Amino acid sequence: MKLKAILADDEPNILRNLQAVIPWDELEIDIVGTAKNGIEALELCGLHVPDLIMSDIRMPLMDGITFVQKLREINEECTVLMVTGYQDFEYARSLMRVGVSDYILKPINYEELENCIRKLANEIRVMKLSKQEEQQKWGKMKNLAYEKIMQDVLMNYTEITPNTLLPIDNMDLETLTYLFAMIDVDNYSQKSLHWAEKERKLWNFAVRNVLQDSLTDEKLKFTVLQMREGEWCLLIQWDETDESMVQTKLSEIAVQLQNDVLQSVKLGISVGFFPVAVGLRQLSNAYRKLQRFMQLNLGKQESVLLYKESKEPADANTSLWFLVEEIVTGLKQLNRLKTEDALNRLKLLLEGLPDSSFARAYQMLHFLILHLLRELREMNTLNIQEEEQVWSLLDKSESIQHLIQVMVQLVALGLEGTNKKKNSELLMAAAKEYIRTHYSKDFGIEDIASSLGISSSYFSLLFKQHFGETFVEYVTKHRMELAKSMLLHSDKSITDIGKSVGYIERRYFTKVFQKFTGEIPSEYRDKRKEAK
Repeated sequence: MKLKAILADDEPNILRNLQAVIPWDELEIDIVGTAKNGIEALELCGLHVPDLIMSDIRMPLMDGITFVQKLREINEECTVLMVTGYQDFEYARSLMRVGVSDYILKPINYEELENCIRKLANEIRVMKLSKQEEQQKWGKMKNLAYEKIMQDVLMNYTEITPNTLLPIDNMDLETLTYLFAMIDVDNYSQKSLHWAEKERKLWNFAVRNVLQDSLTDEKLKFTVLQMREGEWCLLIQWDETDESMVQTKLSEIAVQLQNDVLQSVKLGISVGFFPVAVGLRQLSNAYRKLQRFMQLNLGKQESVLLYKESKEPADANTSLWFLVEEIVTGLKQLNRLKTEDALNRLKLLLEGLPDSSFARAYQMLHFLILHLLRELREMNTLNIQEEEQVWSLLDKSESIQHLIQVMVQLVALGLEGTNKKKNSELLMAAAKEYIRTHYSKDFGIEDIASSLGISSSYFSLLFKQHFGETFVEYVTKHRMELAKSMLLHSDKSITDIGKSVGYIERRYFTKVFQKFTGEIPSEYRDKRKEAK
């Protein structure tokens, strides 16, 4: 790792000797500038942002002490090595109070100086590597938080307000727009039937990685969110005003994604997308529309589908879709009455269809059973034996009546697996305990869901139903309450308190705290200590 250094001394001979005698190349340090006084040194620091400064204490116009004091106003981290002719210990020690890391006495012992520079350079590199690792870790945490919030937005689990804690700096939520697409593995239910859970997760992980890698080369600000097994949403931040570019851009991306997934994991995918950019507040509605549009295209195979708003009255197929969605919602909400009512209305609708609609209805109902099966798998409601039993019945079905019987049995299995209130309460009690013991650590929904043995999407739904707020809202609120308590009842620094409640970077901790309380942490602490 190359470092940058500046040398400051009013004696030209010393500057020349310092450049010639010290093995800067061997130490991997570039001398980016030399200065004859503190004013010149300060200008060079603003221009080059050095890692190391070696400065004489006695210089004209601005001495070394004043220079370091001014330097700390613009650069708190730069390492300063001071050269002084004063051998008084107390004076040398006073240098440390103005932010000097070490000092060396004149006349200069160049061997001693080289050893000192080597030591400081090693310390700088250790510090920079540590900071890079923290920033990388924080970047991952920030991205993870962003993904969870966006998933809650798509699932309509959270309200978008001016104070929504999105980790996007300097962005106006009201004007934020996205290109929005949905990726679905063709015939996923059939293909994944005989995959073990671990194998299914590996396939889904592989596809998501391909989607991520494929888009990274495009230099786009994008997020890939897995909504359920075999299904992902793609969100691309879009600042262009030319709407005609949306369809062209997304069509190109769709074909690229199809080719990359087919080549890498040998799976065919279909991609559907909205023809216009979608605002943050409209994402949830857009997701529901696009999912329905994609799933109602029953014959899709490696298709690229452009969403079109239907102006026709709702037909039987659309009604079937909404009734099955009501069944799914009832099961997720552990609401037996709602589930059974939707199932009865579904049966009545099918029994009242004219003969001319039977062929299409049979195809549609067959698909909707697969859709329901996929949703129940997400909720971890069916075991492998029950799922295989449903598949066996489905393969033998030759009429709508047979399919209705399969649907009835599948709903019964779903109710048996999900309508256990005590079980959901135990799950959420375990989730609450997990959060309490992991406040200061890097964790997300996947970690908790995995420990509970349920899917991330089902965990998010249960959490919102049980606590009345999303996972991100709940964790943020409790982290802030803990931070408030620590600010009032401990002498820990703001940085250490932020880390204690899970925020590695002080700047972001301060930003979230201010949004939550209306004050920055230092103001919050000072005001309440003064009031005592």
